Amino acid sequence: MSHVSKNPEICWKIIRLNKNWEAILFVVWFLSLLFTLGSGFKQTCSAQFKSHCRLVPKNYQHVLALVFAINKINQDPELLPNVTLGFRIYESFFSPRKTYESSFTLLSTRYLMIPNYNCDTKDKLSAVFGGLGSETSIQMATILGIYKIPQVSPTFLQLQGWTSGYGSFHAMLSDKFQFPSVYRMVPNEIPQSLGLVRLMQHFQWTWIGLIASDDDSGEKFVQTLKPMLTRNSICVAFTERAPQVPSSSMAQAFREQHFKLHSSITQTKAEVIVVYGDTDSLLGLKLFLHINYQTAPIGKVWITTAQWDFTSNIALNKWTLKPFHGALSFAVHTEEVPGFRDFLRTLNPYQPQGDIFIQRFWHTVFNCSVLYSSLTIKDGRNCSGKEELASLPGSDFEMKMSGQSYSIYNGVYAVAHALHALYSSKSKKELHPFLKNVQFNNSAGDKVYFDENGESSAGYDILNWIVFPNDSFIRVKVGHMDPRAPVGQEFTINEAAIVWNSRFNQTVPRSVCTDSCRPGYARTVREGEPLCCYNCAPCPEGTISNQTDADHCDRCPEDQYPNRDQDKCIPKIMNFLSYEEPLGFVLASFALLFSLLTALVLGMFITHRDTPIVRANNRELSYVLLLSLLLCFLCSLVFIGQPGRVTCLLRQTAFGVIFSVSVSSVLAKTITVVLAFKATKPGTSMKKWLGRRLASSIVVSCSLFQVGICAVWLGTDPPFPDLDMKSEAGHILVQCNEGSNAAFYCVLGYMGFLAIVSFTVAFLARKLPDTFNEAKFITFSMLVFCSVWVSFIPTYLSTKGKYMVAVEIFSILASSAGLLGCIFIPKCYIIVLRPDLNTREQLVRKSKSGTQEL
Repeated sequence: MSHVSKNPEICWKIIRLNKNWEAILFVVWFLSLLFTLGSGFKQTCSAQFKSHCRLVPKNYQHVLALVFAINKINQDPELLPNVTLGFRIYESFFSPRKTYESSFTLLSTRYLMIPNYNCDTKDKLSAVFGGLGSETSIQMATILGIYKIPQVSPTFLQLQGWTSGYGSFHAMLSDKFQFPSVYRMVPNEIPQSLGLVRLMQHFQWTWIGLIASDDDSGEKFVQTLKPMLTRNSICVAFTERAPQVPSSSMAQAFREQHFKLHSSITQTKAEVIVVYGDTDSLLGLKLFLHINYQTAPIGKVWITTAQWDFTSNIALNKWTLKPFHGALSFAVHTEEVPGFRDFLRTLNPYQPQGDIFIQRFWHTVFNCSVLYSSLTIKDGRNCSGKEELASLPGSDFEMKMSGQSYSIYNGVYAVAHALHALYSSKSKKELHPFLKNVQFNNSAGDKVYFDENGESSAGYDILNWIVFPNDSFIRVKVGHMDPRAPVGQEFTINEAAIVWNSRFNQTVPRSVCTDSCRPGYARTVREGEPLCCYNCAPCPEGTISNQTDADHCDRCPEDQYPNRDQDKCIPKIMNFLSYEEPLGFVLASFALLFSLLTALVLGMFITHRDTPIVRANNRELSYVLLLSLLLCFLCSLVFIGQPGRVTCLLRQTAFGVIFSVSVSSVLAKTITVVLAFKATKPGTSMKKWLGRRLASSIVVSCSLFQVGICAVWLGTDPPFPDLDMKSEAGHILVQCNEGSNAAFYCVLGYMGFLAIVSFTVAFLARKLPDTFNEAKFITFSMLVFCSVWVSFIPTYLSTKGKYMVAVEIFSILASSAGLLGCIFIPKCYIIVLRPDLNTREQLVRKSKSGTQEL
């Protein structure tokens, strides 16, 4: 028992003792496992298997998990009552010849390997556990499947020499037509691959490195994972193969691999490296990290798949675990199994339990001599048997059940439940139907069953590894990948619970090819480089990007606009001429001031209505003109404030009609002046045209024509409230859409026509005697009126929003004030300040041609 087996495949034969003495054979495998075993296994490590002779004490837990499960089943009065389970162990050494030999041995009479000949009445094979790799599992299944013996694989390892797989994940083993007898206690590989992608997405890692074992399964892993990463916008910075453990003949090759791998890791911006492989195939990588830690530690986030237990040490090779501080790893789901720790505390190398492993294990991990055995240490201490497994470093042994041990534990119970169902049915059928439909809750509370492909229902835990200065470690469960969970909850991660590599100062590492484009910028592709490597370009004017690494910039909704940083849309300000702002307040004040002034003039004229200055040139026309000017001033207030449906209808139409009355009154006064002067000449017949009827006819007819234009306008395409969201950045111009622009300009044009006619007539009559006509003042007033409205057109067309409205209000106020000032202020001056001139005698004296009261 002085030799140790590397990766031996060991067969555990569990014997159920009842009246039929049936036997169940379990094939159990371990990664760099334990020892050559007792009777039937006293072979030394021959030259054929010399390369497999390595001792990994940590894997002893797998043996204990099996023993613990069998003991618990035998103590359970309800599960398999009156039946006692035992076990027998076989070994395959990963050799096809040895695998086939052991398989045939299981099918033969004990101690005789004669296929199809078994005369034992006590040992009848019912089920098999194994093997370590898919290749071995297929070799076993090829023989055992002929006899329809269930084969349960309770742990996994990457495929050796085939296309790919997680241990028994080989695609061929999923072919239930070719291998209907294979059941797997490990989850499918797809959830783990999806979990890797989801993990990258969660932390926004888009630039990662890949290191895979230097074999076919590593190649298949890379070929499978890369397309998944690409579809999710994650790029691979480099892909390397794990170096082999150097030998004397491979020292130079290892140095070359070491240098190449070191360059790839240190010369990249990728802070995250995904590692795929098993413990044996990645020994060279672990040695590489151990060597570099002594000189220049490589601070990266290592993400490992479930196959690699990097904490396992080969006996006497205590390589440091410090490079893995802060690493994340996927592991087959496990839970704390009640009673397992207590079971481990009862172990000692001198207990009479027939454990052929425990003495070798105790001797190795506690470095002591086992009494009454050949396991001695010269001048060393003797093992007391009171040594505590809990005191061992985690790299040698863990008290918590590992994922592989948990799979073994569940596998034993799955077969036990299937056997229980078989006996309960009193059926002589084979075990398959019962094992296929087995479903139970284990002592840890997990539900165990097989899916339609004969695969376990378990998912993957995500572990965070915390390594202390003395190379002790703890593993913290920080997430889970459960394909059975509801949609959207398959992947969970507790970011706050993760301890990162000390290089990152406990901040979430960034692993990107290019620094992220901040909001307000968008990514642009670099020609000839992966999509994860890009430039950042500012968003064009009028667009925004409100997320990091945006692929493009978006326009804001019409009622919003980009802020200065172009990283968000903000509501546009409603822009209209209001009473609260200075411009609106000033214009409204002037409108009210002029209205008050007009009202005072009107009141003054009414008060002095019998004086010659008021009676001259038709005082009724003066009243109409003053009243229309008062309404014009007040009409400008309709233009101030937020436009509504009613105000939009009234603005231009009311203004057009009222101004038409004003201008018509001025025209009537001008015509009256001309006719009055002509009527004073001897022999003229103009007197019959004088009187109120003519003036009223002029005002009414001219105003009605404008009313007709406005009526057609309102009846066909009336003004309405409108929002202009494009003319002015950051503002929504609340305005009145004129509806028919033609109608609007017809209204203005008609007013202009009346003004020009009035101006022309007044200009021709400007030299008539001042004592009885207003022609000169009307000329000036119409000159002001025409000047204002001629300049109004281009100014109005060149402005937007509230300034357009302000221009129109100003034009209304200015033109109305021009009429008021030029026509009535001189008369008010005489009435108030020069009443001596407001007499009939004074008018007669100054008149050369006489006067005419009109």
